[in-house]
Amino acid sequence: MDAGSEPPIADTVSSISESIPCRESQIKLLLSLFGEKRCMTVPAIFAYGHTATGKSAVINSILKTCKLPHVLVNCVECYSSRFLYEAVLNGLYTNNGRQKPETPVKCENMNDFVRLFRHTCMDLHLQNETVYIVIDKAERLREMDTNILPAFLGLQELADGNVCVILLSEIVWEKFRCGTGFQEPFIVQFPDYNKDELLRILVRSAPEGYSAEFYQMYLSLVLSVFHIVCRNLSELQHLAAINFRKYIEPIKNGEATESDSRKLWKNFEPHLKKALQTVYLREVSSTQWERMLEESDAGKMMTQQGLSSRTHVELPYYSKYLLIAAYLASYNPAKSDKKFFSKHSDKHKKSKVIKKQERTNNHMLGPKPFPLDRLMAVFYAIVEGKVAPTANIFMQNC
Repeated sequence: MDAGSEPPIADTVSSISESIPCRESQIKLLLSLFGEKRCMTVPAIFAYGHTATGKSAVINSILKTCKLPHVLVNCVECYSSRFLYEAVLNGLYTNNGRQKPETPVKCENMNDFVRLFRHTCMDLHLQNETVYIVIDKAERLREMDTNILPAFLGLQELADGNVCVILLSEIVWEKFRCGTGFQEPFIVQFPDYNKDELLRILVRSAPEGYSAEFYQMYLSLVLSVFHIVCRNLSELQHLAAINFRKYIEPIKNGEATESDSRKLWKNFEPHLKKALQTVYLREVSSTQWERMLEESDAGKMMTQQGLSSRTHVELPYYSKYLLIAAYLASYNPAKSDKKFFSKHSDKHKKSKVIKKQERTNNHMLGPKPFPLDRLMAVFYAIVEGKVAPTANIFMQNC
């Protein structure tokens, strides 16, 4: 790449970084992979990271800023291979300033998809430009036809054109491998934001009438409490927004000023501890939460209708099954897993006395350690329906 082309790339990085901060390295890497419109690019890119780490935002912003022909599909909406093929083909028209054909494109298999994709690129005059296909929630591709993932990874060769397939997922690439024979994508990681990066992003949404320094001090208090249990940017934005009203309550009542940080913290600390118990639960909406704060402004404690009086904390759905699986794996010997969890195991009849004696001995000995693989095997055996091994499930094992 010559020196004359560097300033536009630098300007693009600067422009995108203003709207999506703390992702400069990923933006530069992706721009270098994309190259010029007419240059051949890598056949496939795999971008992974937890929820709210900027994967979709960065890639969409680059494609729109550089005005690159692309289509974005979500595997949650396109839950079958047929819907996925048709969404890509029809989306190429709408995303590139063309109306959909009068008769929607119908596609049943990968062979037809490759043929229709070539025809669509010719119809849109995209033969000399790189076409980008972005597939979000790509982990669901493993539940579709066995040939769909290898075919998308090698679509550039199959279609004999300049096309790049971008897979977005919350799990690592190793969970996609199912043997040999398919092309490896270029892997781009979007790591979790650290505390300083979260503070830099959150302070951009400072409410009107308050200085950025004052809001930054408030965010530092919030992160000092919540960062240990929550690093999800979206959840932290929600928590910062709904709790700010309580923080500035002494200022509105004329009891303190923006510089009285100690007095503000003393008034805010009990409320923050209560809010810590509701992370991720979202038991009430933001409007209901504000109404509950108004009812407690007179100095009264929240009633039993409030969240603070909650005696039972409802665990997330999959956490319940993980807890049950951990109990079963710790008290049952590994050799009994086949008997209990396999549909085709031989069940031998034993006397009730022996069963009772074994059960008593196991509990007297206490729980035993077990490997993580066994925990997940028991989990998948008892959970209802198919469950994709997402990052959220693996995080709950820690």
